[in-house]
Amino acid sequence: MGLSKRGWKSPPHRDRGSLTGRLVRKLRRPVRLGSLRRTSPISDRWGWDRGTPIDRHFVERFLSQHRADISGDVVEIGDSRYIDRFGVDVRVKHVLDVDPANPAATMTADLASEDALPAQVADCVIVVQTLQYVYDCAAAVRGVHRLLRGGGVALATMPAVSRISRSTGVGSDFWRFTAPSVERLFGDAFGPDVSVDAHGNVLTGIAFLAGLAAEDLRPEELAIDDEYFPVLITARAVKR
Repeated sequence: MGLSKRGWKSPPHRDRGSLTGRLVRKLRRPVRLGSLRRTSPISDRWGWDRGTPIDRHFVERFLSQHRADISGDVVEIGDSRYIDRFGVDVRVKHVLDVDPANPAATMTADLASEDALPAQVADCVIVVQTLQYVYDCAAAVRGVHRLLRGGGVALATMPAVSRISRSTGVGSDFWRFTAPSVERLFGDAFGPDVSVDAHGNVLTGIAFLAGLAAEDLRPEELAIDDEYFPVLITARAVKR
């Protein structure tokens, strides 16, 4: 090695065509983020203004797979959109909401207040993207269990990754979930008849937080589920 004017040793000449040189140049190459290089989302409406929000794509895929469970007397939280879309041979549909001002509600009660809920009135309960807003999640799952008749099925979805909703505000959004936490949560109330799945991957997570829609991604990108990068957790639980 030679000495510079200040006495420092200069590094050896690196062959730009060598493997080491190519690796160094590759590591230094910047990632091109394009339209994602921003600190505000592309859509501030979850992607509704672009198409189907990515979390709802996974919700609908899950409910479509289990539409045979959505039959008989069915309870849904907030409205009946998924009963109407995926129900098969539905006899009676109920909408449960804590808000008495909801005109669609046929039952007004707090899901986490077990004693305020009717017992054994449903063959299926649909709980979509709700439990993150309930501080006592365990009580809410016990409430779902109370609503069901023996043999009834709960179909629930919960976020693993999500922005905070402006409509509810930062003070009302409490939780994000993992597959093991959902297994414990539903297993404690329902016992062993619980199946839990993780949906999504790193790309769908990035796209969802940015406000992109499912239509912005390719079908094969949406089809890959990586348990290390879930966007949504789903649970199907059967009451013995």
